Amino acid sequence: MRIYLDAMGGDNAPEATVLGSLQALDRFKDLTIILAGIKEEIEKYLVDKNYDKNRLIIEEANELIGNDESPVMAIRRKKDSAIVKGMLALKNKEVDAFVSAGSTGAVLAGGMFRLGRIKGIERPALAPLLPNGKDFFLLIDCGANVDCKPEYLKQFALMGNAYMKSVRNLENPRIGLLNNGAEAEKGNELTKAAYKLIEATDLNFVGNIEGREVTHDIADVLVCDGFSGNIILKFMEGVVETLMGMIKKELTSDTLSKIGALLAKPAFKRVKKSMDYSEVGGAPLLGVNGVVVKAHGSSNAYSITSAIAQTVHMVDVNLSQRIESSLTADNACK
Repeated sequence: MRIYLDAMGGDNAPEATVLGSLQALDRFKDLTIILAGIKEEIEKYLVDKNYDKNRLIIEEANELIGNDESPVMAIRRKKDSAIVKGMLALKNKEVDAFVSAGSTGAVLAGGMFRLGRIKGIERPALAPLLPNGKDFFLLIDCGANVDCKPEYLKQFALMGNAYMKSVRNLENPRIGLLNNGAEAEKGNELTKAAYKLIEATDLNFVGNIEGREVTHDIADVLVCDGFSGNIILKFMEGVVETLMGMIKKELTSDTLSKIGALLAKPAFKRVKKSMDYSEVGGAPLLGVNGVVVKAHGSSNAYSITSAIAQTVHMVDVNLSQRIESSLTADNACK
């Protein structure tokens, strides 16, 4: 298996991407990683490292795409960037997958315009796994499509179902639709129309999910437009950060609290781990013609390794083909 990694993408690149790649190569013995970026910067973090140069290949990609650039224009103009070169390598079957912690907009634009969509998918979607107290649920979409049509949400449901079946090994994933009420007639025109479309499929549709129920383990896939999904994602990240800060402050406020904190430390570590995005690594871009994973912008080496691990699994289960098959099956049911 060959994975193309944007070495310069992310706040901690290239150190995090290089070290994360080395860890992934130790974990997956049949894996080859193409690290694309500024060669001199990458090689700084390989000094005195023992690695197989046949499995860790450095490729020059000297143009960088920043978060402040127009993603579409950057993808068109910066042909020597890792995102453009990686997407084209994936399209040409030279690699099996692409991973980047760089500009989300550029990854989305690259997926759309350089790689292309799966037949039958109108809009690819970003779909991170988020904690629900028991395991994880898939949030689709979290920002790729801020303006949606009902048909898009139906396609998100089908893609999310295929992902949870093949990657998370759920036999019959529960599909929920984010809404401001549980009743079928609640919501705006988009959600009311999407409700009818999803209900008409053979998916395990559990209906509308209200905001307070998002993390209540009611649905394995939560379908929404990218505007709402991105707000949920960022809100959850903010709540977790605030709560952890409040707990830390209270547990160190006096001697008795410090003793209690010491006794409860293992439990707090387990809770923190279960809510840590680095355990998952990244959000797959579902609906494009190949395996693409967008890692978190602040990824450390461990997060990069986790993103690569998720990517390996997605390739192993032929996720793109499974999504295409789910669309074919849905069309056959009409």
